[in-house]
Amino acid sequence: MYTEMFKSFSEQTEKTLAPYVKFNKVFTKNVEELTELQLAAVRAYSDLGLSQLKAVSEVKDVQSFAAFNSQQLETLTKLSQQLIDDSNKFASIAQSFKTEVDELVAENVKQVNPA
Repeated sequence: MYTEMFKSFSEQTEKTLAPYVKFNKVFTKNVEELTELQLAAVRAYSDLGLSQLKAVSEVKDVQSFAAFNSQQLETLTKLSQQLIDDSNKFASIAQSFKTEVDELVAENVKQVNPA
């Protein structure tokens, strides 16, 4: 008697908590992807900044200063492209998360309101 009652309670609890578990998995995946993106961005921007510091430390005369200045446009272009790429990746992750949550909500609405 108690075995059936606990089994029934357990099944109902699993059924009730299933949407939360699915959402938590989607959310965790999203946070993981965002964290990886941020770590990669920090690495890229740090590398760029360090390379600029090294380059400016090599300036010793007018010729090296001119060479450094000519590289600045290339560096700014690289930085701009990195920012655009990071923004696109962020938008992609956000869109993926939205799509997965929308699918999860639609699935749960169908279970609650069968057609």
